Amino acid sequence: MNDKNHTFSRVPQTERVSLLTTTLVRTGMTTALAQFMLGATLGNSMTFTQAMLATFLGSLLLQIVSFGVGFAGTKEGLSTSLLARWCGFGRYGSALVGMAIVISCLGWFGVQNSILAEGIVYGLNEKISFEIAALISGCLLTLLVVIGFIGLSWTAKLTLPIFSLVMAWIFFDTLRGNNMADLILSLPQGQSMTIGAGATMVAGGAIVGALITPDITRYCKNGRHVFWMITISYIIGEFIVNGIAILVAHALNTADVVTIMTQSAGWLGLISVILSAVKVNDTALYSSSLAVINIIETIFNNKYSYKVITLLLGIIGTLLSAIGIMKQFVSFLILLGIVFPPIAGIMMVDYYILKTNRASLEVSRKTGKLPESTIPISWSSIFSWLLGSGIGFTIDWGIPSLNSLLVASAVYWITKISFKKVR
Repeated sequence: MNDKNHTFSRVPQTERVSLLTTTLVRTGMTTALAQFMLGATLGNSMTFTQAMLATFLGSLLLQIVSFGVGFAGTKEGLSTSLLARWCGFGRYGSALVGMAIVISCLGWFGVQNSILAEGIVYGLNEKISFEIAALISGCLLTLLVVIGFIGLSWTAKLTLPIFSLVMAWIFFDTLRGNNMADLILSLPQGQSMTIGAGATMVAGGAIVGALITPDITRYCKNGRHVFWMITISYIIGEFIVNGIAILVAHALNTADVVTIMTQSAGWLGLISVILSAVKVNDTALYSSSLAVINIIETIFNNKYSYKVITLLLGIIGTLLSAIGIMKQFVSFLILLGIVFPPIAGIMMVDYYILKTNRASLEVSRKTGKLPESTIPISWSSIFSWLLGSGIGFTIDWGIPSLNSLLVASAVYWITKISFKKVR
């Protein structure tokens, strides 16, 4: 099998890349429009100090998760989907993890398409409804991805520079028209939010990216590169972008990204909104389509057309935006922030503490191959995942995302140790 991207194999040391290369890729993931939208939401619901504390706590959790699974990815040279097979979940369990990632990607598709539709409605002076704009933009983008429109590749190259320029302009424009001390001390105008909920939102906004860190770190040369790649990307994406968005939300008294971008940067801001939404949705649709194809092949041993799967997923994502997923943005982030940390916790406990498959991984690593076998599924990991998520949703004390991570990790460790003693 020709596997240039090492989808089903290890990345050899000869193909590892520089710290700068991996950091640029990672930073591009953490400086998207969604990150600015998250910061604006925090700023509209919390004081600056509270929002930055929530950002710190959420980022700390993301740092731990990213480095935990990312270092394993570097050591083994494996992607997240392959790593999950030998880190607690088994062959079919890893397919369930993949399905969870697909669902989150579709949710992000709906959120980003909603932003794109709002930009279209604004640009056309509200001559069409939001629902019509969402259907048009979602279907059009889906068709462009299906036919492989070459212009989509240019959006990725243009978006980050334009987004960075708009961020700088918005920041200095905000400082010019307002007193920094007043913005920092001002009270939020939106519905208040606890620091725990805010931290869970921060974690939820990037937890999927944290979980798939091995997809990038498998190309890192060593653990030091992994640490600095993750740290730099979170400093820029979480603290700088979030900090600017929080201040701007206080200055304009709104969490509406389109309003912020257009009021602060005019048409350049609107173009940035549109390009960013297109870039993120192109990636989300592509990644989720490949994941679904892999899941179907793993479970049913059948292959389906990439174009058909992409079309179906695009329609689902478009409908999500049209029916108003954007109105549930906070709930969506909290959902991600509770459901995904347990996956990482289980993987880290299995790899670093229980070391269930470390021996077979080390033996096969010497030959550059994968272990010859894996269990079909680990019900201990599935049970721990569900229980941890349930605790995260039902217990109000502390930070829900951290609660779900710790509970799932502890329960998985206890159940595996208990079963081992019984045997």
